[in-house]
Amino acid sequence: MTVEINGIADLKEHVGKHLGYSGWFKVTQEQINQFADATGDHQWIHVDTKAAAAGPYGSTIAHGYLVLSLIPKLLHEVLSLNQTGIAVNYGANKIRFPGPVPANSNIRLGAIIAQLDEFQGGLQLTVEVTIEVENSPKPSLAAQLLYRYYQ
Repeated sequence: MTVEINGIADLKEHVGKHLGYSGWFKVTQEQINQFADATGDHQWIHVDTKAAAAGPYGSTIAHGYLVLSLIPKLLHEVLSLNQTGIAVNYGANKIRFPGPVPANSNIRLGAIIAQLDEFQGGLQLTVEVTIEVENSPKPSLAAQLLYRYYQ
């Protein structure tokens, strides 16, 4: 379910609140291979299914940065901001990859609007996101992301 936020006043009302979860998204070996090709990171734990089957995770795993790159897709399922001006990615305060994403597993994103700060010409939004792997005790990603909205 997508939380619709209309305007700055409405956004302020959501600070500190959990917004919910995205739907489940399957991370396939094909996507992992394409990410490896795009980034040049062909480490065996990501692309060599035979070697990875005997490795520490029992299969290939997604690159941490592949999981990170899926945040816009998954966050869009959780949060829709309207009437807030031009939005840009500003960066991250913290990004951690506590657990692996095995190939062909399902992930989902949960989000909290952690903070809203005003600066001259706009607002900076801090969103805490967690990406979970279905049936895994550890999240695969935890991050504090920064977005700037210019009015």
